Amino acid sequence: MDRRRFIAGMGAASTLGLAASQDSVDAQSARRPNIVLIMADDLGYREVGCFGQELIRTPHLDRLASEGMRLERFYSGSPVCAPSRCALMTGLHTGHCYIRGNKEVGGWGPEEPEGQWPLRASEITLPECLKRVGYVTGAFGKWGLGGPGSSGHPCNKGIDHFYGYLCQRVAHNYYPTHLWRNHDVDVLGGNEYFAAHQRILEPLPSEDDYAKRFAGEAYAPEEIQRELEGWLRQNAHRPFFLYAPSTIPHVALQAPRELVESYPRDWDTEPYLGQDAYLPHPRPRAAYAAMVTYLDQSVGRIMALLDELGVADNTIVIFTSDNGTAPNGGCDRRFFQSLGELRGAKMTVYEGGIRVPTIVRWPGRVRPGSVSQVHGAIWDLLPTLTAVCEAPAPSRPDGVDLSAVWEERGEPHREYLYFEYPEADQQQAVILERFKGVRTHLRDGNRTVQLYDLENDPGETQDVAAEHPEVVARVEAIMREARRPSTLFPIPALDDMEG
Repeated sequence: MDRRRFIAGMGAASTLGLAASQDSVDAQSARRPNIVLIMADDLGYREVGCFGQELIRTPHLDRLASEGMRLERFYSGSPVCAPSRCALMTGLHTGHCYIRGNKEVGGWGPEEPEGQWPLRASEITLPECLKRVGYVTGAFGKWGLGGPGSSGHPCNKGIDHFYGYLCQRVAHNYYPTHLWRNHDVDVLGGNEYFAAHQRILEPLPSEDDYAKRFAGEAYAPEEIQRELEGWLRQNAHRPFFLYAPSTIPHVALQAPRELVESYPRDWDTEPYLGQDAYLPHPRPRAAYAAMVTYLDQSVGRIMALLDELGVADNTIVIFTSDNGTAPNGGCDRRFFQSLGELRGAKMTVYEGGIRVPTIVRWPGRVRPGSVSQVHGAIWDLLPTLTAVCEAPAPSRPDGVDLSAVWEERGEPHREYLYFEYPEADQQQAVILERFKGVRTHLRDGNRTVQLYDLENDPGETQDVAAEHPEVVARVEAIMREARRPSTLFPIPALDDMEG
């Protein structure tokens, strides 16, 4: 949406109430809820205990679910990182949002420019909306929507304080030479540069040798967590939006050694040598579990700090993931049953790539231990949070307000969920009530629609397109109507149909 239209809309005081003085805004802010939005990176649907995980310890997330609601039919914006973040920030699905893939700005070397293709200056983001009604905003973790000096830098998109990785490529290493604090480099002492993608031909002599070669002194997630906690202590007295896009458990496999040691040695009968991308590790399964447990502990630390500061009861806490489990890098999704019966993984629009574990806790508004089967997606969070915070929002987001679902007072009208993925083989998906239509291999010109009955076949094992031609026809119509062609992220097989 054009920024001028957005600003013009905000000028209509009779409908949006934005003509109020700053004093009025400050007074109203006192009753608005705080928001903590935690987003894991590549966390699979079944990798959390409360969603069925049996091997990895996640007690803090399990407690969060017991105190809030599990959203069992919630979807990411995309099967990969950057477009999911764009859908979250703008409230638009990947048929309309600007960033639809992981388009890079630089390369892999230490002197290469950092960042992915940036958000445009005209894009209106969730933190920008919240700032209009007095929220202070902070982001801690992986941004991925614009590098240093770009229009998409977080401090240019409504974030008051940023600390973490601006670039997704740099985030492949948990021991980087530096992170970013707003527009400035923060050098991490004790971390020497090494490539985050290496392969060795035979195991190293000892676990100490792996640590010397593929680790450093400053573990970036811990540095980020400390900065987050310091910011929260400084800003808990006013309405805040805390966005915590963690890098975990995105490979490479790098985890605190004491957590790795807490998992059974007999899980790992052989080391991972980097043969399927990213870094080698002597105990790959234990390392992956340790990363998820570290993420869980980080959530626990945030929750404990909210209690300590006396703001937990007026804070909405949302936990979700940007897409499903990675298919490479030493991640053994079959061992952990990371996706259960769901088909696919990251980089596919099948359920395993886009259905993600999601929890909402809101004391007094969300019933403890509740569960929702209502369809939702990450682009719903902008209209939902702006509604509950009484903040202005773009007039035509693709998302809907889910607050009635959270509070079990009803369901919003929604016809479908739409996804497209312009990378790899190029894919498209529509969820239409109980059915899901999928197109794959669009790069080869294949427009055939596969149809699955998710109610009876959540694993997408039986294509029922031949049995429901009327549903296929409706899916095909939505696949045409729900998107605009993108010059940045073209899908020729579909763009040609648009004329």
